[in-house]
Amino acid sequence: MAVLPVVTFPDPVLRQRCKEVTAFDADLHKLLDDMGQTMATAEGIGLAANQVGDLRRLFLMDVHIDDNTRTGLLEIVNPRIVAKRGEVRFEEGCLSFPGVFEFVVRANEIELHYQDRTGAAHKIICRGMVAICAQHEYDHLEGVTFIDRLSPLKRQLALRDYDRRNREALDDKTARAKARARRQPPQQIS
Repeated sequence: MAVLPVVTFPDPVLRQRCKEVTAFDADLHKLLDDMGQTMATAEGIGLAANQVGDLRRLFLMDVHIDDNTRTGLLEIVNPRIVAKRGEVRFEEGCLSFPGVFEFVVRANEIELHYQDRTGAAHKIICRGMVAICAQHEYDHLEGVTFIDRLSPLKRQLALRDYDRRNREALDDKTARAKARARRQPPQQIS
């Protein structure tokens, strides 16, 4: 298994709709395994294929339901949300928007139809945090990010803060590189 680089906004792959998986083969299994390792390493609870630059219609989730219970790793291939019930407002974050957390309104319960890594069909009812995570990742497969679920003003403010943080991180990285260069002994020219 490999840890894949996570794509961050504004990479255009995050705006692309993912395509149906038709081959349930070793290549798909490797992608799912690598995404599982990537998600665990990044300490995420969900990861969609386009977040690692792949446009296949699949995502993973491993959600803590409460202090003692978690879903375990769920591999969701070719998902369809067939029903939504209730409403919940929850503060979400995203591996593709590091440092950004905003409240989003989602359905509190969904019925999700999907296939697993072998192509077998499944139906589950997701509630609470599991439903929120599934909808967040499903949006990614549609080329929609949680930022798109915000009001225009909230979206503008969140993106402005995200850009500022990225500029500050780049400035900090540049300053550290310059400091390292100053500490290097001069090279002798012969």
